[in-house]
Amino acid sequence: MVLGPRLDLRQSQSLVMTPQLQQAIKLLALSNLELETFIGEALEANPLLEVGEVRREEGADAPEPLPQETASDAAGVGEAALDIDQTALDRDRDTGDWSAAAGSPGGEDAPAIDERGEAGGPTLAQHLHAQVGAAAGDAREAFVARALIDQLDEAGYLAATLPEMAATLGVPLSEIERALAVVQSLDPTGVGARNLAECLALQAKEADRYDPCMARLIDNLELVAKGDVARLKRMCEVDDEDFADMLAELRGYDPRPGLRFGGGGEAAVVPDILLSEAKGGWDIALNEATLPRLIVNRAYYLELRTGAGDDKTAHGWLKDQLAEANWLLKALDQRAKTILKVAAEIVKRQESFFRRGVSELRPLTLRAVADEIEMHESTVSRVTSNKYLACPRGTFELKYFFTSGVGRTGDGADGEGASAEAVKAAIRQLIEAEDAKAILSDDTLVDLLKDKGFDLARRTVAKYRESMGIGSSVQRRRARKLAAL
Repeated sequence: MVLGPRLDLRQSQSLVMTPQLQQAIKLLALSNLELETFIGEALEANPLLEVGEVRREEGADAPEPLPQETASDAAGVGEAALDIDQTALDRDRDTGDWSAAAGSPGGEDAPAIDERGEAGGPTLAQHLHAQVGAAAGDAREAFVARALIDQLDEAGYLAATLPEMAATLGVPLSEIERALAVVQSLDPTGVGARNLAECLALQAKEADRYDPCMARLIDNLELVAKGDVARLKRMCEVDDEDFADMLAELRGYDPRPGLRFGGGGEAAVVPDILLSEAKGGWDIALNEATLPRLIVNRAYYLELRTGAGDDKTAHGWLKDQLAEANWLLKALDQRAKTILKVAAEIVKRQESFFRRGVSELRPLTLRAVADEIEMHESTVSRVTSNKYLACPRGTFELKYFFTSGVGRTGDGADGEGASAEAVKAAIRQLIEAEDAKAILSDDTLVDLLKDKGFDLARRTVAKYRESMGIGSSVQRRRARKLAAL
């Protein structure tokens, strides 16, 4: 065999995405607020684009009410929606809460989107920076204190170590310690702490309750979480009445004082899709308040083309700008129709949820929706990412409606099963109603859930319970015991 260079011709097939196709995929995954930013950039780059008046028309642009039987057919899609046949891309500080009885409050309907902090209010950092000048001894100490404030997390805890800050700022460790004392003297009390015990100790000192007994209690928070009352009373050298007072005082402290203020980087969730009841069904529409309406200024195009005269370069550039503007309008129109089509199918599949609550949420997969509306699964994945639907029950991310299923038994079984969210709601309802003297074990929950028609294994019940932040029967029994003191 002779070794040497040679030329070969080979034929092969490969998927090549044009820049327009790549941009279409990007548009599909953007939320309305992100799309608003994208459109702003397009307006700056293309002189032929303008923002037109947002209006609702009684015609093809206004979605008709969706009856239960034909929800996916009434989205008003006149032409094929954008469908990309490509695999979808994948996509708190633990402060050691001393309460062992974790579990967020809530009824049968799971809460929608929690919005923390008041809109327009100061952030924690802003609130602290405003106090530093009066609390610091001099400008240098104020500078170091401000640097420490910038290292606090949203709960108010110091995320960096003091040696790290000393090395970063190039100052002695003693100056960092003095500046930390300044930060810890600011309002709210407890900020600047390096751990939960220090946070609670700062609040106890502020309340003039930090005596040796309280210090021992705070130093042994792990025993508080376990509910080891007898050992704690021995360590603190107090009787039942004093221990109950200390525990009540401890419960009154805030383990995350920074959360009283806005997060700064967090924004209130703005829905992309609006759902309301209509006669005979549901009305689905895009939130036009966050969706600018683009138009192509053809009069300006003609004016520029006339002014360009015989300049071929200028004519070529104008032609490209016009083509890009027309393509963008078409892509935005296809995006809107695709979102409405997917949302309509979700509403059709989850009709019972919108009418009766989370207990009626049904198992649903991306593939099931994709097959029904004849799109690729990756397209549905992009449509449901980072987009929210507002309905009479609250505001929910579209991903919320896609949940795995568990088996159903009894008369309510229909072969489809129940969603995991419905099971979680049932578990929470049972635990919230349990007697303090008869805490439900996981085995008992399995039997009670079976009576409700849910066929689950014990380990599945434990997994769902833990995912909701609800402690075991032992932890809940200890928590009830502490609460009764």
